Amino acid sequence: MRVSLGELLATGKVILADGATGTNYFANGLVSGEPPEFWLDSHPERVADLHQRFVDAGADIILTNTFGCNRHRLKLHNAQARTHELAKKAAEIARKVVDSCVRPVVVAGSVGPTGELFEPLGALTFDEAVDTFKEQIRGLKDGGADVAWIETMSAVEEVQAAAQAAIAVGLPYTVTCSFDTAGRTMMGLKPDGMAALFADFSVKPIAIGANCGVGASDILVTALEMSQSADAAHLPMISKGNCGIPRFVGTEIEYSGTPELMAHYAELATDAGARIVGGCCGTSPEHLASMRRAIDEHVGGARPTLEVIVAEIGPLTNKPPSDTDNSRRRSRRG
Repeated sequence: MRVSLGELLATGKVILADGATGTNYFANGLVSGEPPEFWLDSHPERVADLHQRFVDAGADIILTNTFGCNRHRLKLHNAQARTHELAKKAAEIARKVVDSCVRPVVVAGSVGPTGELFEPLGALTFDEAVDTFKEQIRGLKDGGADVAWIETMSAVEEVQAAAQAAIAVGLPYTVTCSFDTAGRTMMGLKPDGMAALFADFSVKPIAIGANCGVGASDILVTALEMSQSADAAHLPMISKGNCGIPRFVGTEIEYSGTPELMAHYAELATDAGARIVGGCCGTSPEHLASMRRAIDEHVGGARPTLEVIVAEIGPLTNKPPSDTDNSRRRSRRG
């Protein structure tokens, strides 16, 4: 049964998004420097298998293998002319998995950043960015994606260009940014300023939030900062955090988060106001299954404080913005 993300949210339940794509591919044989999108040709069965494993773990949303499927990133591998083709194929593979499910699952078309800088820092213009994203999102829509999942964004211009592209193509959209630089995105956007980016848009996002970043503790702090502005704009919030902190073990990168930690992260994210919770880098189907159980069994709790997050999930990697710190201190005194 096909379902929209809006319909899932209308149930009032907390929705579980899937986990990592790249790190799970690396565990299954992806070579460093190889575009994950090329597996759509060489290993479509592995792409479908990861989708299926996330669905079996309880995911309500699965993301297509198209994070870097835009002309600028594909140009690095002389595949810029294949944007629409690869995006369509990725959505078709995910659609086939979902259509065989006995419960409703949403196919979200992953749309990552171009990797280019906007004028005047770089050569990318806003119109070129919109056209770039339209090409990708049109392929996702043609392949059967239910929603454009714009993710890991940093620049305001790129957020708005991708959103405008989704609106032009006629596909509902969500947006998440990576707040990985002292509580802001790399280009300076703060969590509590995100909802305002869409104030004048003819079509608002279905949900906004954060993904990736630098760890589960940090993204929970981001969720706390974003929740009030998202609520004010009547936008459901997404929290899709990394599985703990990355660390080198020999020559390999491993993530510190256990299934138990990610389960507790999911509970705290829900208490912080997130309506959609998932995992990003390092999150395996095993982690996601633990998060599914935690969400289903969670009865709700108090909005977590910074002290609770640090005590129960671990220390922050980045210091929150100072004005947020001052706000917390005032609320504790009050």
